[in-house]
Amino acid sequence: VEFDGDCRSDPGDTEILRLAHESRAVLVTRDKDFGTLAVLRGHPHHGIVRLVELPPDQEREICLAVLAAHSGVLMDGALVTVTEDRIRIRGG
Repeated sequence: VEFDGDCRSDPGDTEILRLAHESRAVLVTRDKDFGTLAVLRGHPHHGIVRLVELPPDQEREICLAVLAAHSGVLMDGALVTVTEDRIRIRGG
């Protein structure tokens, strides 16, 4: 399941998180609201990777490395926050 900013109508964060969960997909986002839905509101998920202010030319490479290195904890429901100099893992 892939969503981007060009969707004609935004299904909303709750629906996107639900679709990712149903697909057993890790959700990759820049939006902190998904972490709020998962942690504070208890919405089920199969991992969330939040990218925070990464250099655009390095974002893809960093994201792929994080997914490869942490796929196990992500599928167990971890929330991984990635900045240029740090990776924080919550849960999983």
